[in-house]
Amino acid sequence: MASLRDVLVAALKALFRGRSFLQALLAFWTTTATTKDVRSNKNVTISIAQFLAEAERLILGPVNARDLHQLSQKLKTQFRQGLLSNPACMLPSYNSQLPTGKEPGQFLALDVGGSTLRVALVDLGARGAPGCETGIVRIDSFKIDNSIRGLVGRAFFDWMAERIHQTIAKDSERGHSPEHPLLAGLAWSFPIDQTSSKGGNLCGMGKGFLAADGLLGEDLGEIIRLACLKKGLYVELSAIVNDSSATLLSAAYTTPSTRFGLILGTGVNIAVHLPVHTIRQSKYGDRPATWHEKASHVIVNTELGMFGHDILPVTKWDKQLRKGHPRPDFQPLEHLVSGYYLGEVCRLILLDAIQTTGNLGGVVPPSLNTPYTLDTETLSLIEADTTPTLTAAIKIFHTRHPSTITPTIADMTFIRTLASYISKRSASIVAASLFALWQLKSETEAEFLAPLSPDSPFLAETEAEIKITRSKTTVAYNGSVVEHYPGYRASLQQFLDELVTESTAEGEKGSIALVEAKESSLLGAAVALACLD
Repeated sequence: MASLRDVLVAALKALFRGRSFLQALLAFWTTTATTKDVRSNKNVTISIAQFLAEAERLILGPVNARDLHQLSQKLKTQFRQGLLSNPACMLPSYNSQLPTGKEPGQFLALDVGGSTLRVALVDLGARGAPGCETGIVRIDSFKIDNSIRGLVGRAFFDWMAERIHQTIAKDSERGHSPEHPLLAGLAWSFPIDQTSSKGGNLCGMGKGFLAADGLLGEDLGEIIRLACLKKGLYVELSAIVNDSSATLLSAAYTTPSTRFGLILGTGVNIAVHLPVHTIRQSKYGDRPATWHEKASHVIVNTELGMFGHDILPVTKWDKQLRKGHPRPDFQPLEHLVSGYYLGEVCRLILLDAIQTTGNLGGVVPPSLNTPYTLDTETLSLIEADTTPTLTAAIKIFHTRHPSTITPTIADMTFIRTLASYISKRSASIVAASLFALWQLKSETEAEFLAPLSPDSPFLAETEAEIKITRSKTTVAYNGSVVEHYPGYRASLQQFLDELVTESTAEGEKGSIALVEAKESSLLGAAVALACLD
């Protein structure tokens, strides 16, 4: 067995031959390590190095610069089609104006996400005013686990109302009555067919939630109002926003160039600010004429995860995931990029590798035989360990997935490399999606501007939008993957820069900057409520 010193020396020498340290380290381990574990597995048909090379080809091969640009153009075509026809995506909100940053006050905000319900009191300070800061005064968080996701129909909203009651009960100064209900803003992390600023028809939720069962098409605001009424609470939802729209609004309050909101955690979504005319009239439903008279632009909830049918670079392992999914065609893009699925893709690849390469001694840790047991948090912790011995990564993996075989450095380097392929592919596809929407906004702004007369009330606003798009456009982001996964945000920004640079060479102008939007769901719900005033 080679010593660690031998491995490191060989890896450093390989650097001078143009190989990465990780590639050199892995290659040396796999060619010099003992074959004891491999020989115990009679099904070994391929070396670890060969398996990784094939995995890299399948996972990262289709996201080179040329193919990634082509993917973005195909996505843009699907986005345009969605704006015109698909009732389940490209949903126009009721937010026709971005905040000015001068809507101060204190507001009750609710956030229903994939894993947490949060209830908060939010203070908005006027943009640029000395001593006036925007932030959360008080917040209560309640975990949404599988047992809560499994609550059917009104049972989920009754659970939600009880938690709102727990929080409001702590604030004796916040009285409420039928005549003077508590006004609240809600960030809703699921599809909704919005019918007013404070209401919308409930749509299928995904992510394992059963709350929409038996309630599809009913008004979300009314469902929550009635649930709260059972608890003796008089609460009226005056503003409902999707989590991606909330992210956009929260950042726009302090950063005027914000035109996109990206959510990337358990799920994925993007909100984009587009001209009203871009969306087919029928998708607006029965909105009053006064709304259309005042609105030149609107925040659109793309429901990004639903796109990508027949154009995404899927592998045999992605097809396995899809085959075992209860709704295989619902969110094809989300399967490749979101935190709910990254770990599962790695689990499927690892099962294949253990059988064919003898990795992990050819023994599958028992827990990995159950779907979705290798979570994305584990992958992120493994990728975060950059030490030569990978001691922390080995401990984390072995603790969470115990086995009769303790992982070696070579085993963990293998898993870490797989994780890097999967996370990098995710970042590239999200970048292609953002770039496609950035181009779509630029094109639709020009299309909207062309027929406007010099005396149009929308002229100045549209010219200002074009100026922002052609200079610096801000993407506000939030979510565990983009915020906390090691190197993810930097990789996403790099892919964006490369796509924009290529388009700049072809005559387009502008840049796209990623900006973190902390507590964006709650702040955005409060901003949406404040803008109504």
